[in-house]
Amino acid sequence: MAKIWTMGELIVEIMRSAPDRPLDKTDVFLGPYPSGAPAIFISAAAQLGASAKIWGGVGRDKFGAVLLDRLKADGVDIADVKVSAGGATGAAFVAYSHDGGREFIFHIDGTASGNVEFAPASAAAPDFFHIMGCSLTVNETMKGALERACAHFASLGAKISFDPNIRPSLLGERGVMETAGAVMNHCSVFLPGVDELMLFAGIAGGTDMQAKSLFERFPKLDIIHVKNGKRGSVIITRQEKIEVLAYPIEKKYPIVDPTGAGDCFDAAFVTALADGKTLREAGALAAKAGAINATAMGPMGGDIKNLIVERIAE
Repeated sequence: MAKIWTMGELIVEIMRSAPDRPLDKTDVFLGPYPSGAPAIFISAAAQLGASAKIWGGVGRDKFGAVLLDRLKADGVDIADVKVSAGGATGAAFVAYSHDGGREFIFHIDGTASGNVEFAPASAAAPDFFHIMGCSLTVNETMKGALERACAHFASLGAKISFDPNIRPSLLGERGVMETAGAVMNHCSVFLPGVDELMLFAGIAGGTDMQAKSLFERFPKLDIIHVKNGKRGSVIITRQEKIEVLAYPIEKKYPIVDPTGAGDCFDAAFVTALADGKTLREAGALAAKAGAINATAMGPMGGDIKNLIVERIAE
């Protein structure tokens, strides 16, 4: 059984009930939905059969209960989730536009969700320790905990997978390598979008040239899997390049909510690699998982396990 662990923010998501209802207008919301990129990732990994564990924090409130209940139901080990009586669970408010754009207001820093601690209790290590770049931008406490955990597990032989999930607007005055360089130094599997690949490579010229630049700068980097939405994805290693088609989920189910699709994509890819699947097999499973998650409301809405195994498996 693949052993997949992660760390980061556990939050609830509260979203507009329909597109084109901006956050600066009085209107109706839906939720709370369990969320946070690391939580979505680890939920999907557990549904796909991994031994899944997360470090994080929630408040001793009903939003925290929503999160913990969902993670437990999916089979995630939450023993290292700190439940704080002195702080509330963090939240994200989300609005969509009809063209798929999203608007967010985050309340994480200063909440129990932004207070993550890491103190290794043993020399155990996972197959993969996964990091989301958004977690590195919550606050310095979480960034430091993630960097310590990354270095610790890498020293014990774990592979580090990293989805940058960082928009330039979140970086503030820091450069991307000031924010994520310590993680990239240990990273084995890098999971950027097209724009994020260019941001991290720091050069134009297309994915091949950008990937080559990153392989030259980071010796531990083995795989770059570039996500490009409906255009599919491309897996690049030091030896080969594999094109992966997007899974045409809309032929069977309508797209309802794309939030969390990339996180589920990551989980399926990393879990498949840890289970010994080929790169092409792992890429195809990732495409399915990301597509499935977009067929239900809420960032953990898609029934990843049952849809893949029972209803759309090929």
